[in-house]
Amino acid sequence: MKIKLIVLSLFLFTTGLLSAQVKFTAEVSREDIGINERLRVDFNMNKDGDNFTPPSFTGFAVVGGPNQQVSNRWVNGKSTFSKTYSYYLEPTSKGNKTIGQAEVKIEGTVYKTTPVNVKVGDAVERPQDGNNSNIVPEDNLHFVAEISKANPYLNEAVTVVYKLYVSPRISVSNYRMLDNPSFPDFWSQALDSRNVRVEEGTYRGEPYRYVVLYKTLLYPQKTGKLEIDPLAVSVSVDVPSQRRSIFGGVIYQTVEKRVTSNSREIDVKPLPTKGKPANFSGAVGSFEFDVEPSKTTLDAGESLTTSVKVRGRGNLMLFELPDLTVPSSLEIYEPERKENFSSNANGTQGSVAEDYTIVPSRKGKYPIPGLNFSYFDPRSETYRSISTEDIIIDVENGPVGAPVNANANSDGANVANTNKQAVTLSGDQFRYIKLNADLKAINAPAFFRSWLFWALLILPLLVIPIVILFGKKREARANDVTGNKIRKADKLARKYLSEARKNLGEQQQFYIALERAMHNYLKAKLHIQTGEMSKERISEVLASKGVDNTTITQFIEILKSCEFARYTPASMDTMKQDYDKAASVISTLDKQL
Repeated sequence: MKIKLIVLSLFLFTTGLLSAQVKFTAEVSREDIGINERLRVDFNMNKDGDNFTPPSFTGFAVVGGPNQQVSNRWVNGKSTFSKTYSYYLEPTSKGNKTIGQAEVKIEGTVYKTTPVNVKVGDAVERPQDGNNSNIVPEDNLHFVAEISKANPYLNEAVTVVYKLYVSPRISVSNYRMLDNPSFPDFWSQALDSRNVRVEEGTYRGEPYRYVVLYKTLLYPQKTGKLEIDPLAVSVSVDVPSQRRSIFGGVIYQTVEKRVTSNSREIDVKPLPTKGKPANFSGAVGSFEFDVEPSKTTLDAGESLTTSVKVRGRGNLMLFELPDLTVPSSLEIYEPERKENFSSNANGTQGSVAEDYTIVPSRKGKYPIPGLNFSYFDPRSETYRSISTEDIIIDVENGPVGAPVNANANSDGANVANTNKQAVTLSGDQFRYIKLNADLKAINAPAFFRSWLFWALLILPLLVIPIVILFGKKREARANDVTGNKIRKADKLARKYLSEARKNLGEQQQFYIALERAMHNYLKAKLHIQTGEMSKERISEVLASKGVDNTTITQFIEILKSCEFARYTPASMDTMKQDYDKAASVISTLDKQL
C-alpha cells in the first residue's frame, strides 16, 4: 500500500513539473506537399517571450506572415497563456526540406524549436492549400496598432489607433471586439469610433482598404519602456472555396478569423529637472491661466465668486490648481471644481476651474494675492510660468473695526495712542422719546372665554401627542444604524450620479459622466487622485479598506462598461441598467467603507 502511495505521489509531482515547464514548439499544417501548394508553420509558446527569431526557411519563399496571435484565458481558476507566430511558405524546389530552429528568450533563458522535415513532391492537379480558407485571410488581413508618438514625456498625450487592413482580394462582412483594451501604466480615454468608414491606404507598399476599429488617448503615468498590449478582434471573411456553382463560378464561404494587433512599446521620458519650478504640479501641455472675480465692489455680508481657471490643451484632469488665499477679514469656502473638456486624436482640450465663494465681514479694501501657475510645454521642452495680478476687493458698507494706531517702541512693544476728546452733548439726544403718551381706550371685544381663547388653550394639548409620536419616530430612525447607512449611501449615489442621469439617452455624454461620477466618488471617499485611478490600483485600495471581492468586481465591471460602450452602440435600456448598477455599487461601497 505504501509503495502505491509513493508511486502515485511521484507521478503527480512529475506531472506538475511537466505542466509548469516552458513549451516552445514548431508545427506544420502538412509534412507532404506538392510544389504548387502552400504550407503553414506555427511557432507556439506557453509563456510570453522576447526577441523571437524565426529560422531562415531555406528552400521556401515566405508568402504570408509573420502573424501574431495571443491568448490569455482563465479556465477553472487557472490561467492559460499561448502566443503563436505563423508563417505561410511556398516551396521553391522539390525534395526533402528542413525548417530550421526558431529561437525565443523566455525569463532569461533561450529556447529553440525542434527542426521539422517536409517532403516537397510533384505539382498536384488540385492544390489543397493554394486557396485555403485559412491561408487567404492570414495573407490578406492585418490588424495594426499605430501610435502618434513613440518617445513622449511623462503625462504627454499619445494617441493609439487600431486599424484593420483588408486586401482587395477578400471581403469582410462583420467584426467583433474580443476583449476590453486595458492600459495599466496609462491614464486612458477611449475616443469615439462608432462611425466606421472604409478608407483607401497602403500596407507594406501594397494597396489596401482599412477601417479604424478603436481609438484611445493615453497619458503615460510611468517613465521608461511601457508596453501596449495587443488587442484581438474576430472578423468574418468571405473567401473563395474549392467548390463551383453549376455555372462554373467560385462559391465563397464565410470564415471567422481571429486577428491580433502587434505589440507596441513606448519609451517615456521623464520631465527635466533643470528649470523645474517649485510650484509645478504636473501640468503638461499648452495652457492659459487666470483668476476672475465675479465682482470687486460689494457690501459686507454679500458674497462673490472667484474662479481660478486653466484652459488649453494637455492633461487637464491630472494636475491640481494653485490654492487661493485671502485676508482673514474675508471668509472663504471650499472650492467647487468644474471640468469642461473633451478628448480627440489631438489630445484633451477645454478648461478646469475651481470656484471659491468669498464673503467679507467688514468694510474696507482687501487685496487677494495673485497666483502663479507652472506647466511643462513638450513642444519647446521648457517649463513656463504664468502669474496673475493682485485683486482688490472694495467693501463699501458694513461694520468698521476700531482702528489701532500702534507704534513699536525700542523693546518691540506696542504703545497705544492715548489722545482722547471730551464727548459733547447737544441736549436733544432724547428727542425721540415721547413724554406725553396721550393714550386712548380701545373698544375691543373681550378675549376671555372667546372662541380664540379656547382654541389657543386646547391646541397645545392636541399638539403634545403628535410631538411625542414624532419624537419616537425620530428616535427610532436615529437608532436604525443600517437604515441610516442605506439612506446616506443612496443620497450619496444620487449626488454623484445626477449628471449621468441627466444625460440618459446621449450615449457618449452618459458614459463619460458615469465614469467621472465613479472616479469623483473615490476621490471624495478615499482621497484617490485621478492619476492613480488604474483598475489595478482601485482594486488594491478597495481591498485594503475591507470591501468584499464581489463589490470590487462590480465596480471594475462598471468602469469597463464605460470604456467599452464608448465605441459600441448601447440602447436606452442598457444605459438604464448601467446607471442602476452604478447606484447600487456606490450605495454598497459606502455602507462597507
